[in-house]
Amino acid sequence: MDFNLTEEQRMIKDTAAEFAKKEIAPTVADYYREKRFPYELIEKMGRLGFLGLSLPPEYGGSTTDFLSYLIALVELSTVDAVVANIMHTSISLGGHSLYKFGTEEQKQRWLTPIARGEKLGSFGLTEPNAGSDAKGTQTRAVLDGDEWVINGSKNFISNSGTKMTLGTIITAVTDIEDGKKKISAIFVPKDTPGFTRSSNLEKIGWNHADTRSLFFEDVRVPKENLIGARGEGFKQFLTVLNIARITVGATALGLSQLCLNESLKYSKERIQFGQPISKFQLVQAKLAEMATEIEAARQLMHYTAWLVQSGKRFIKEASMFKLFVSETAHRAANEAVQIHGGYGFTMEYPVARAFRDYKVMEIGDGTSEIQKLIIARELGC
Repeated sequence: MDFNLTEEQRMIKDTAAEFAKKEIAPTVADYYREKRFPYELIEKMGRLGFLGLSLPPEYGGSTTDFLSYLIALVELSTVDAVVANIMHTSISLGGHSLYKFGTEEQKQRWLTPIARGEKLGSFGLTEPNAGSDAKGTQTRAVLDGDEWVINGSKNFISNSGTKMTLGTIITAVTDIEDGKKKISAIFVPKDTPGFTRSSNLEKIGWNHADTRSLFFEDVRVPKENLIGARGEGFKQFLTVLNIARITVGATALGLSQLCLNESLKYSKERIQFGQPISKFQLVQAKLAEMATEIEAARQLMHYTAWLVQSGKRFIKEASMFKLFVSETAHRAANEAVQIHGGYGFTMEYPVARAFRDYKVMEIGDGTSEIQKLIIARELGC
């Protein structure tokens, strides 16, 4: 396996790093403090082609190379994980759902503006009573002539209420066979009558992310808005989530790197007992452990990307990567605040944002506990 980046991958890495440094770093604290969605940054990312990474050029995408996409996510989240997550949600959940299961007409109509970065994709799976147990979905969609009539609700849905949002692909029960729910995926345009959203949810972190509850009251959409085969939605979103676990993992990797970068910088500047605290072995041990875990996670990301691009089975490795790197982010954020001391508990320092933001990575796209169950199943347990 060759770990050297191609010329294109190196260019994407450098471009993403430069964008993060020059565009995100100077403004992210303001977005975070004001709890304001970063439209300006997302629109610039769209023009640079970031929102089309891993999506085919024939639909407006930038490249089909999956590793390039992961590399860009890492570089962006090394400065801010939320901006990277907006990109991850639009591409991995919204875009890939349409690309893998949509009809040609659906791809031309909905995937193209997402891949071009003109619109944002959104995916609605979680409900108040259905999270890890996705089969507990209660939202219903009934076919009435040429239209689906949808009733129900979703919760914690990212990118669902911005002015750039195209619509949301939701899961809904469309049939019950032998007492078992048959779940389908349906695209609901944002401005469909009866489709309403809560205000942006108050969260302990991810302040500038768009996260809402969705409500469907006799929402009618054409039957052609069905994504993939009727009753196959459960299998479809499992396929999409396998990819999303890798991409949210890349975001966690970038956040971990942020913690190491900031801790290394601060430890060289902070003088105690007459010398930089980087000279003390206990601090060195923290930095060494952070760096080792981050590098191990990076290698696992490259291997998992290689499996994806080679057409090999990657379910176990995707869950391993997501589990390991999200918990690496947990430890990195905690140690970063510890190294910064009281300053790390103030919003003046980026590690404070990281400390508030890492937690969602252990929850979103499948909790750590669910990843362990998947890994065990893949091991034959």
